[in-house]
Amino acid sequence: MSNKAVIQTDKAPAAIGPYSQAIKSGNTVYLSGQIPLDPQTMELASGDIEAQVRQVFANLSAVCEEAGGSLEDIVKLNLYLIDLDNFAVVNQIMEEFFVAPYPARAAVGVKALPKKSQFEAEAIMVIGD
Repeated sequence: MSNKAVIQTDKAPAAIGPYSQAIKSGNTVYLSGQIPLDPQTMELASGDIEAQVRQVFANLSAVCEEAGGSLEDIVKLNLYLIDLDNFAVVNQIMEEFFVAPYPARAAVGVKALPKKSQFEAEAIMVIGD
């Protein structure tokens, strides 16, 4: 018997492929990559990098809450940017959504992201003891 549970919320964009928004196994939640889609319209946030980063973190937050946690419970965060010159902007906005101690993190420059977005983030969250 599997202890794997699918996490799904309408407050974050629906999956645009064969994957779940998140999977919970025990007290660990694996959050799929979020791009800056508005959950109601499924359209990208404006082309502005700041708006896209804020939308991605809002989407991650919604999935965290559906799983019974919050951004503060994220232990590992992977960031993907099509332009690493935006790294400082991402750091600044991240401080609006996260508090110390910050999660472990990687930031990777990539050639392209789905739907021509500029930013994507995926995470691992641990809830409870």
